[in-house]
Amino acid sequence: MENRLYFGIDLDDENAVISYYETNKKEPVTAGASGGKAFEIPVLLARDEKTGQWVIGEEAAEAETSGRMTADRLLSRAENEEMIPFGEGKHSAKELLAVFLRKLFVLAEGPGGSRPPDRLVICLERLSRERMELFREIMRRLELSDHVLTLLDRKECAYYFVYHQAGELNLHDVFVFDCRQEQLTSRCLMKSPRTTPQLITIEERTWPFGQGNQDAAFLRILEEQFQGRIISGVYLTGDGFDGGWMKRSTALMCKGRRAFSGKNLYSRGACYAAYVLDGNEAWPYVYLGDSEMKINVSIRVKNRGRDEFYTLISAGDNWYKTQGECEVILDGPPEVSFWLQPPKSREARVEKLGLGGLAERPNRTTRLRIVAKPVSDTKVQIRILDLGFGEIFKSQDMSWEHVLSYGKEIRM
Repeated sequence: MENRLYFGIDLDDENAVISYYETNKKEPVTAGASGGKAFEIPVLLARDEKTGQWVIGEEAAEAETSGRMTADRLLSRAENEEMIPFGEGKHSAKELLAVFLRKLFVLAEGPGGSRPPDRLVICLERLSRERMELFREIMRRLELSDHVLTLLDRKECAYYFVYHQAGELNLHDVFVFDCRQEQLTSRCLMKSPRTTPQLITIEERTWPFGQGNQDAAFLRILEEQFQGRIISGVYLTGDGFDGGWMKRSTALMCKGRRAFSGKNLYSRGACYAAYVLDGNEAWPYVYLGDSEMKINVSIRVKNRGRDEFYTLISAGDNWYKTQGECEVILDGPPEVSFWLQPPKSREARVEKLGLGGLAERPNRTTRLRIVAKPVSDTKVQIRILDLGFGEIFKSQDMSWEHVLSYGKEIRM
């Protein structure tokens, strides 16, 4: 297989970390703003006064310190479609976010020249369909195909990172602690050895953090979280762990297990995700996180005289990215039935959607387009459009919308 290049970017409104992974290398490499180990790059843009070129990293930070004009918080401002004053004009925040990402690419292009990535995985704290649409537009500005891009949340990137480490480090439960912006997040990764592939689940908890005796507070959290568990490894990430305040908590963390600290966990995990998603290895795990659909959504159709199910939405697909669509001919009363079924269940919930107001026509003379678009991992918006029946029966230009919800917790 040809040598392929993957970029993994951990991004929020404050900082970005970019790692790159070439398939002929053993592991991802994290790029620094100045070639060093200062992996976190402020999400900040400035212009070089001499060349007029956009700059990031230390040059942008120096510009901000000296009172020169900069653009910050590019992610949230791009989401809000802001226009940002800069110099004598204004720039869209989306345009500036694309410029910032292009500059990040340059940091990671050292060994590969100006080669674009074969896959780009961007890691965000949370995902949404709106964010997916935003980054699709950013990809067009970067002249990259949508197929290159994958968005993952930090939980899923932690999953890919943890299970690419040495086997003894993930033999049992693994903890990833993330401390930033006066909040501590605990993620416990557990695997079920009784399933093939092995099912990974992640338990997540958050606490306000940063006031008072941090060492004592973190020690209490560790004691609570570690109780009754066999733990193979512990990982710390985030600015909140800076400052050398961990004393007693470090002693507990390292008692009978190994602990690691670093700020490139998610970006490296994003690179590993790109590697797996590109089909480079037989991945022995499965994880259905917040971004994966928990249900299959199907309709029952007759195809060449045989009854069968046509799947519009598949469990396991990213809900913010997937969409199902088909055209059918109505056979029977003015209604469409949908089957909602978790992948490990033999039972399906059937919901019938009536087509109120549809003109009376002979049977099998109404053509419908059905569009299924998830709005969460267990809810799907259905839109049904009347297409008429050619020149015989003109469309009424009617449509019906409904949100299908499985309506209860699904345990995978």
